Amino acid sequence: MPTSPTLCVVIAARNAQATIARAIESALREERVSEVVVVDDGSDDATAQASRAADDGSGRLDIVRLDENRGPAHARNLAIAHSRAPLLAILDADDFFLRGRFATMLDGEDWDFVADNIVFIDERSVSLSEPSVPRFDPSPWFLDVAGFIDGNISRRGASRGEIGFLKPVMRRSFLDHHRLRYDESLRLGEDYDLYARALIRGARYKVVHGCGYGAVVRANSLSGRHRTEDLKRLFEADHAMLSSEELSTEARAALHRHARHLRGRHELRHFLDHKKRSGLLPAGLSALARRPASVPAIVGGIAADKLETFRSRRLSIAEPEAMPPRYLLPARVGARK
Repeated sequence: MPTSPTLCVVIAARNAQATIARAIESALREERVSEVVVVDDGSDDATAQASRAADDGSGRLDIVRLDENRGPAHARNLAIAHSRAPLLAILDADDFFLRGRFATMLDGEDWDFVADNIVFIDERSVSLSEPSVPRFDPSPWFLDVAGFIDGNISRRGASRGEIGFLKPVMRRSFLDHHRLRYDESLRLGEDYDLYARALIRGARYKVVHGCGYGAVVRANSLSGRHRTEDLKRLFEADHAMLSSEELSTEARAALHRHARHLRGRHELRHFLDHKKRSGLLPAGLSALARRPASVPAIVGGIAADKLETFRSRRLSIAEPEAMPPRYLLPARVGARK
């Protein structure tokens, strides 16, 4: 029987001393993992020391330290360059793999990217024990460009629910053949951008419903969450993809929708920045003068953010205990063998 291909787990970490050990340990316990590369992206805390303390002595852990913060895209590209395994798996520093994630997920040769279901776990309960996850029917299917892009248009009331949160295992050979790496100018949406460009170049992106990735959910800020410049660069990345001659009509329409969505978010962020500096009236007049069509997006965004803040406060009062786990993909529980 041929030897199963091994994989490298890539972890970009910044100020993650409280969670990095759990992430590393969850990767090292998986038999298919031949390398774990942690890039300490200019941390101000003891991330590097906590990483070394999680080493199991197998020689599979490599820690790279950066003197200054360069962003997750640069950190992941650096980790990929430091590794040799034919498969690459991304793991966020505050998340973890569920035991046995790769046992059946990597079966077959019909994919270039393969992702499984994600269980979202409240940070207040994650330290208690690893969640007990049902055995879901795999029900495999393939993402196309349009479906992936449309699945990344965030919607109110569906926090952390976008397809872009999937954490696929990637074939190094596909990335190398198409000269694909993370865009280091992006500090927001770098995953979305890489996966979209790969799909445009013909990547077979397989999704299975078995659950093997645990994502820790923390209290998120709303409009102030992303820098204005980050949204602008992601918007520009969409426009760069629109220049591709490989896009289908459906994919091009989806990219236009995503770009409009990003532009609305950027206009709101730009307005809030101006309001913070100069006050409400000057910011409103500037928005009217600069781009009148942006006003509905700004007004709608502010109203939606206030409503979301109100709902979050009500939930925090009504439900002081940790929220139960939830899953990214709806799935059918399968029979246990």
